[in-house]
Amino acid sequence: MKEITVLEEILLTTIFRLGEDAYGVSIRQKVSEITKKEIIYGTLYNTLDQLLRKGYVRKRQGKPTPQRGGRSKIFYNLTVKGIKALQDARDLHQKIWDGIPDLITDKVRSS
Repeated sequence: MKEITVLEEILLTTIFRLGEDAYGVSIRQKVSEITKKEIIYGTLYNTLDQLLRKGYVRKRQGKPTPQRGGRSKIFYNLTVKGIKALQDARDLHQKIWDGIPDLITDKVRSS
């Protein structure tokens, strides 16, 4: 299993959540909403490029719009490999946290 970074995991889950509406601005807004932190566009697009190179996402060009000066949005969606990477990340988190909720609850009660 090849592990993904936390930022890659955040972007992959965000793209999954947004579905057909996953493009740069919407991804950035959703990441900010979820994490309560801003991500700069350079970091966002560098990480999206990494995910493309790894085969976890693919991109497609939308239709040009007058609002964007005739430019097209670039939309992203997960590949089968990207979905598998997310499943592996979730499985790893579950293994890491297995047994921890009881420990945390016990610690809070004894404090």
